[in-house]
Amino acid sequence: MDAIAALGLTKSYDGKTNALSELTLSVPRGGVCGFLGPNGAGKTTTVKLLTGLLRPTSGESSVLGLSPVREPEKVHAVCGVMTETAKMYGQMTGLQNLLFFAQTADVPAQTARERAEQLLKRLDLWDVRDKPAGKYSTGMMQRLSLARALIHNPQVLFLDEPTSGLDPESAQAVNELIAMLAGKNGVTVFLCTHQLRYAQDICDTYVILSRGQALLRGDFDSLCASAGCRTKAGVRLGEGETLPGFERNGAWWEAELSSEDEMPELLKRLIGEGRSVYEARLIRPTLEDVYFSCFRDREVPA
Repeated sequence: MDAIAALGLTKSYDGKTNALSELTLSVPRGGVCGFLGPNGAGKTTTVKLLTGLLRPTSGESSVLGLSPVREPEKVHAVCGVMTETAKMYGQMTGLQNLLFFAQTADVPAQTARERAEQLLKRLDLWDVRDKPAGKYSTGMMQRLSLARALIHNPQVLFLDEPTSGLDPESAQAVNELIAMLAGKNGVTVFLCTHQLRYAQDICDTYVILSRGQALLRGDFDSLCASAGCRTKAGVRLGEGETLPGFERNGAWWEAELSSEDEMPELLKRLIGEGRSVYEARLIRPTLEDVYFSCFRDREVPA
């Protein structure tokens, strides 16, 4: 059973235009799914539908086999949600906020204190645990919001730009925590982000969304195949040399390969032709390449 599943999930707020249209997806347990797309693509609507905060116009979904429509309270119990607009009680300390939200999730008091201490230390907030949350910096508030989403030990975690506003060290700590939760604890992570390089580092599967429709879905290799993004050969030649069939890119000559296995034969041929090959490299596609190729091919603004 997938951790998250949707079939034909559709939402219209006005009965005319779909904010989300016929979304079908599946996220395996313990995976990290990157949910990618520009503002207004339908990412927030999707999260609200999957967590039972909105009712769909049509279609269905499930989280750990539970229906967000028929069993919203059970879905809330197994899900942690962190959004960019998450609010804390400013007059309460960071620790008090976590204990309060643990209580609302029916976490036993002693367990709540133990988890709060672990999370505050892991996210470098222990030294400011008694400081009013209203006086936290943006980065501190972001980390506290993540701790809040985790305080009841959820099995599925919905994250919206979890490293936004964080310095490199804090961002690394958050990334390591997410990787540990998915890899060691089996938590399923549904990650909404605009940071494509970050998503490529941390996610196993992806959904690229635009105007409420999923353009591509799958693991990185399948996305590359669908978008027509191939590995390229890059070679740097002697001064003044040209290479027919290759494109010039700065000091490099580049050409697509059908397979990385072609590279040795290509170099052998170039050297056999008397080319002065000073340097060679494989240029593998990135998630950015796939993303922008996807939007360019469909003439959709990214």
